Amino acid sequence: MHIQWYPGHMHKAGKEIREIAPQVDLFIEILDARIPFSSENPLLAQLRGSKPCIKVLNKCDLADFDATRQWQGYLEREQGVKTLALSIEQPEKIKQLPELCRKLLAFEESDNRLIHALIMGIPNVGKSTLINALAGRVIAKTGNEPAVTKSQQRIAIGNNIVLLDTPGMLWPNLENKNTGYRLAVTGAIKDTAIKHDDIAYFAAEFLLKLYPNYLVDRFKLDPLPNNEHDLMLAIGKSRGCLRSGGRVDLDKTAKILLSELRSGMLGRLTLETPAMMEQELAELAVIREQKAAKKLVRKQKRKGAL
Repeated sequence: MHIQWYPGHMHKAGKEIREIAPQVDLFIEILDARIPFSSENPLLAQLRGSKPCIKVLNKCDLADFDATRQWQGYLEREQGVKTLALSIEQPEKIKQLPELCRKLLAFEESDNRLIHALIMGIPNVGKSTLINALAGRVIAKTGNEPAVTKSQQRIAIGNNIVLLDTPGMLWPNLENKNTGYRLAVTGAIKDTAIKHDDIAYFAAEFLLKLYPNYLVDRFKLDPLPNNEHDLMLAIGKSRGCLRSGGRVDLDKTAKILLSELRSGMLGRLTLETPAMMEQELAELAVIREQKAAKKLVRKQKRKGAL
């Protein structure tokens, strides 16, 4: 299944971001520390130019610690990019963000110039909760469902910094199939737009490869199944997700697996590494070349028919 979710308010938000980008001094992109690559919006790369950018790896308390450090080093290879790994449980680290803004712009404490920082991120990445922590009061709406914020806001957070808040936003074409699945697994795509069992199978396959011990500990599985289908059946039986005749309710099982993964009950995990992304980007480049070649053949055939 190829996952796409791009409601109208996201299209509108993209247009608004393009309009205000020239007024922005720097960009702050909130990433999900469990999927730093899949939660990066390609629109930012188009708009940023040479302006500085802070990439906040949020929810780092749910992510694999070593993988987060790898991602920080990988992301900071880009000119003008700094990273900050944090969670809402770390108020002292959240307060470093305004200071980092001024440092990136080389502004001294005595410099009273107003800084306009555009803050953006995918749905359900914790952006609104972070803004409220920075402002010291409830300004942005928060919730466990994606697409809670639906309009742009200007928020003063002290230190002469004004945040230009935008709705949680995806992009219209998720070319990499795995990106769509990872976004769905972590809750960035509304559950009404996905099939739970399909998404859970993707997560189960990944967990068997990289975090098998988490599955053993959480679901008390001995022996651990060696494929995602048998794993789903084993989890369903262990949690009593049974229908008449003893058949496993896969939809109910899928919801349990996804819920416990998203909440961190399985353990700290990261769904992608820089090496994985380099490989997937290389594969995507080949697919693009193949599509371009097929398009060229079709175009030549149409010309020949005329």
